[in-house]
Amino acid sequence: MELSTSPALWAYGSVWLFFSLLLLFRFSHSDMVLTPSLLLYFFLLVVFEWFCHLYLPLLPGIVLLSSACWYVLGIASPRRLLSAGGKAVFITGCDSGFGNATAQKLDQMGFKVIASVLDLQSPGAKDLQKRCSDRLTIIQMDLTKPEDIKKAHQIIREKTAEDGLWALVNNAGYCAHFGDAELSLMSTYRSCMEVNFFGTLEITKTLLPMLRSSKGRIVTISSPAGDHSFPFLAAYGSSKAALSRVMDTFRHELLPWGVSVSVIQPGSYRTGAHNNSNYWENQHKKLLAGLPIELLQEYGEEYICETQRKFLGYGKTASSDFSPVLDSITDAILSENPKVIYYAGKQLWLLYFIGIYLPHCISDNFFKSIFLKNKSLPRALQKQKNNE
Repeated sequence: MELSTSPALWAYGSVWLFFSLLLLFRFSHSDMVLTPSLLLYFFLLVVFEWFCHLYLPLLPGIVLLSSACWYVLGIASPRRLLSAGGKAVFITGCDSGFGNATAQKLDQMGFKVIASVLDLQSPGAKDLQKRCSDRLTIIQMDLTKPEDIKKAHQIIREKTAEDGLWALVNNAGYCAHFGDAELSLMSTYRSCMEVNFFGTLEITKTLLPMLRSSKGRIVTISSPAGDHSFPFLAAYGSSKAALSRVMDTFRHELLPWGVSVSVIQPGSYRTGAHNNSNYWENQHKKLLAGLPIELLQEYGEEYICETQRKFLGYGKTASSDFSPVLDSITDAILSENPKVIYYAGKQLWLLYFIGIYLPHCISDNFFKSIFLKNKSLPRALQKQKNNE
């Protein structure tokens, strides 16, 4: 077959034509410049196209080349950012972790920050007062209490009367227990849903009229546990799955209003109560006291204790550098074209690739190596194994 009539030639040529037109459009509508890195990416694309053409069937080759071209366009295009001056942002859950660090960063950038905390006398609240400018306002709010949300709404309206509310950062979250889904108390499921889903949903709905008026931003911290069925995180993961879904629904519905909705999926970071041994000890005692005797005997207290120890040990290996998450939040607030989902964390792409695109026999073993490696069996299963 002659090259001029080859279906592969037409298909790959169409991809290159479309890529060239998009690149020309970016050059003419942004401050993109022809850098050495862009030339290197172009050379790598040519090599990649040659590989796809020679070694892959037509359809997978076209899909992979198109994906590579789209990736190059994404990383080569400059992110146009809006000015932070005069913009007001409300952040939930600023006692510690991402919320506390975000409030400090946005305050340094010149935002008018309104930060909610559970306790105005907490170390995190006092740290914010010490480190931040007079533009920052700290308010007490418990997402599970409608009266707190109403009070917060009133304060936010007063503080943003001049310029309006530009962005809401839904950061507050709650994780009460690491353990098997069967062992997790119903109160644990309800607590996670009350904070991570219902509370976040209520504050979002409450502030939506203000955000629609400003054509602003909603930025929500979710979790990969809501996208993947991680062992021992049923309650937390279920609440985050519901949260991600409702935020994506908001994204579709608020698009005509000019409101951008983004979700941040962080990797493993040392936040919240990771280092609070007293907190986890109390949660452990609460769990043991709430379990039926028969169920406790089936699993064994030693199995439950080991699960908690393994997860707390896993948490100690988490990153303490929040910069990928903070950069993602900042981009979602200020970018002219914020992303729908931000994956913030090293090697997070690998987790999603394995969890979504590879067969279950591979992904199950991958998650087992993370969560179940050298994990002992429940007491009843140990007896069955010994009797075989």
